[in-house]
Amino acid sequence: MITHEEITAMIREATQSVFSTMLGLELEPESAFVEDDPPGPSEGVLALIGLAGTWAGSGTFSCSADMARKLSSALLMTEYASINDEVLDAIGEVTNMVLGNVKTALEEKLGPMGLSIPTVVFGRNFTTRSMAKTSWTVVPFKLDGESIQVHLCLAPSREATRITTAGEHGRAFLTLMQ
Repeated sequence: MITHEEITAMIREATQSVFSTMLGLELEPESAFVEDDPPGPSEGVLALIGLAGTWAGSGTFSCSADMARKLSSALLMTEYASINDEVLDAIGEVTNMVLGNVKTALEEKLGPMGLSIPTVVFGRNFTTRSMAKTSWTVVPFKLDGESIQVHLCLAPSREATRITTAGEHGRAFLTLMQ
């Protein structure tokens, strides 16, 4: 079992480390909280990534369009006047680094996990929806007076069935993974 407090600590450490090391930026952490609804902003940039293993879920990274341009400029060392493919790719890469580091920390408690390729959404007046019936840990940060949020929703996976063969007679064994 893992608590929201442990998840919060993992997200804070991973996010602050990536921002400091890769972007040369220092984040100001804000109070984390738990919410039942999936993440949003209703506008800006939102990157989603999936986690799978004995525990599974989703993680997101969200910020305003202005902040996405600032972060992309810091990562790619060039200025961006508008949101374009390079900015969206850079936010996907920041999300991959942050949540990849969170995944590594989670694996110490929860076992091996896979990480999907990020999907990045940009626009106005959009809504996200998750099929997960569990709560989200929300970890907000401030940078230059603007908000950045990392969300994570995790739950034990449904039992997976796997058939393995062993022994000299090739007998099949049914193993339930939980």
